[in-house]
Amino acid sequence: MLEHEPIHADCPFFDLTETTGEAYDMSDTVPKISDGPHLRTIAMPRDTNAAGAIFGGWTVSQMDLAGGTFAAQRTKGRVATVSIDAMRFLRPITVGDEVSCYCTLQQDGETSLGVRVEVWVRDRTGGDPEKVTEGVFTYVALDDDRKPRK
Repeated sequence: MLEHEPIHADCPFFDLTETTGEAYDMSDTVPKISDGPHLRTIAMPRDTNAAGAIFGGWTVSQMDLAGGTFAAQRTKGRVATVSIDAMRFLRPITVGDEVSCYCTLQQDGETSLGVRVEVWVRDRTGGDPEKVTEGVFTYVALDDDRKPRK
């Protein structure tokens, strides 16, 4: 079971209700998972886009690495990503940010599972973490012939 700790939320990147007309339910607390984040890395200059922020595709790649490892450990074998749902970027990641991906089981099916991946960042000085994005990644368990397995 997850416990959460509050984070500093004085400066939201933007309010999604202004752009979509509806609230997007994203928790504002860092997951407390006993083993810590499933992936932690530092955003580097080579990962920037033309605007100087970290490229969104790099972030999705980190999320898929974390979620795929989580799914492979849970299924005790090979998995493949089949879909990504409900992603919204809340704020840009900057060079030097510590990026942490936290995974939780969202859905457990017969041959597939849904993994919620939350991405949190904090600056190199150890400031308060801020959520960047989250999404639900669906993975299918594969056998040795790369066919779905139970």
